Amino acid sequence: MDILMILAEAARSAVGPIAAIYALAAVGLNMHFGYTGLLNFGQVGFMLVGAYGVGISVAVFGLPVSVGFLVGLACAVVLALLLGIPTLRLRADYLSITTIAAAEVLRLVYRAGFAEPVTNGVYGLQNLSSGFRAVNPFDGGARYGFGSFVFTGNQLWLMTVAWGLVGLAVLLTWLLIHSPWGRVIKGIREDEDAVRSLGKNVFAYKMQALVLGGLLGALAGAMLAMHQGAIQPDQFKPQVTFFLWVILLLGGAGRVFGPILGSMAFWFLMSFTDGLLRWMGREGWLPFLSGPDFGAIQLAFAGVMLVLLIVFRPQGLIGDRKEMLVNVK
Repeated sequence: MDILMILAEAARSAVGPIAAIYALAAVGLNMHFGYTGLLNFGQVGFMLVGAYGVGISVAVFGLPVSVGFLVGLACAVVLALLLGIPTLRLRADYLSITTIAAAEVLRLVYRAGFAEPVTNGVYGLQNLSSGFRAVNPFDGGARYGFGSFVFTGNQLWLMTVAWGLVGLAVLLTWLLIHSPWGRVIKGIREDEDAVRSLGKNVFAYKMQALVLGGLLGALAGAMLAMHQGAIQPDQFKPQVTFFLWVILLLGGAGRVFGPILGSMAFWFLMSFTDGLLRWMGREGWLPFLSGPDFGAIQLAFAGVMLVLLIVFRPQGLIGDRKEMLVNVK
């Protein structure tokens, strides 16, 4: 019976708001790596500026949530330009180093003492989602669904918006990839010298892809702020980007629906692992472990899953092995 409850809760997590938010960020990462071949190890940085664009606008300046979303998107564009202009003309590893460093520097800056008047430092910002919930068409206190798939009205509203944004992002990705623009960026992924020899401005196409993927990451960060109603800098650690890479590779890089399937499968497995470990702990089968150890084992499980994917199925669940190759001939 306990196993059935754990499975039901895992299935609920697979369609919940967190799965939708991570799927949205992974769609952006798919634009970077899956289609353009950009090694972005700092997608969490775009999520951070998106979340704080909403948070600072709402909590500090008292602006509407809609304006906060626009501010977060504008911050993502600025961040993409700052990252891309000095690195996209160089080798791919320069972008990877720059993005992971920039994301961590941003986190430290937002939690620093001198930024407290705007970011509230390590304590973060609260009461961010009242404007978002004010337009909730569902009864916030009611419960909707059946069986284990029961959500409050506020959760259902957030899921509706988040999965709706995922659907729009997937549709936009499909339209772009099946356009002449998409064929150029896929050519850049496979052999950018050949694309350059055809007279295409490779730097401009890379920058456009970096900005577009960053905007989707910022949207995910803004939705995370709406989900929690509060944000804090240490939520945006490098492990978030690590999760996004696992999601992308699990679903299949270079596939339109890969990030969605990857996010649902990832959060199902993470929830199931957590529930199973805690159940085994209550039953006394893991006497050598305590509560905090379960989180560490979860992270180790995610790492092992990534290694196994890279070794045995680098194309992911629905991917094509050719999408993971460089200089496809």
